[in-house]
Amino acid sequence: MDWKLNLLKEFYKGLPIDKAKIETNEYGFNFLRRLLVDGATLAYGELTTSGVLHKYKIVDIPKHQMDELLKSHISKECNVCLYFDTKANNMFCLNMDNNHKTNSTIVISEMDLAVRTIRNQLIELGCEPLIIASGRGYHVWCRLDVAIDNELLYQFILRAAVKTMATLYMKGYDYHKINFNLYPYIGNHKEVSLRLFGSEHVTNKVFSYLFTPDQLLDEAASWKYFESYMRNKTISKGKFAEAYATIMAPDLTSFVDLTMN
Repeated sequence: MDWKLNLLKEFYKGLPIDKAKIETNEYGFNFLRRLLVDGATLAYGELTTSGVLHKYKIVDIPKHQMDELLKSHISKECNVCLYFDTKANNMFCLNMDNNHKTNSTIVISEMDLAVRTIRNQLIELGCEPLIIASGRGYHVWCRLDVAIDNELLYQFILRAAVKTMATLYMKGYDYHKINFNLYPYIGNHKEVSLRLFGSEHVTNKVFSYLFTPDQLLDEAASWKYFESYMRNKTISKGKFAEAYATIMAPDLTSFVDLTMN
């Protein structure tokens, strides 16, 4: 487990590590006493009526307790979601969820085209993404070697999402069947969190497998790919600047107008 723990800590070290949202089926005062050790504080708790999933935002987490939470995450005892910094981050993510009304866990044709479109688009820009199967869709992550202002990250991923929606539209697909969520989100400047790699979906218990151009990897191969991506595909500040200049080009204005009307 130690090498997986070290990988998670290194990959996500740009995010604040003194706070987390915990997703679990545990609840009660005994559980909270275990959770709130060594000075950690409960910001809020959300207990669902179904008993399937409970959420707790924990702040002021000491480093050694965060290690324990990540170990529980790796062991699939809970899911850890880390928060993005409200000003600047060294990573961004496009979260695409299936909006299918009957079965939100199937990969509909719109989702299949969307994830391949966004991958190809980002690769062309020199920003190869890490794509994680989230259970309802995909988390499309890009990791940078320095923190970048959230406004720039948001504008970049917004245009990538809009161009993806436009591609679906022009090919005769309904992009409304997919929910596109952007991280970090700047609309209200509130903290937003996202589930880390290595977890299981809380409902269907499917692992967060990595999706490569060729296939959906199994769990062991996903961890190896995760490590390789961090070592070899982290995006430099200069490369992001080039990609940002390209995607902000005026010819994308038509895509924005097309999908926002």
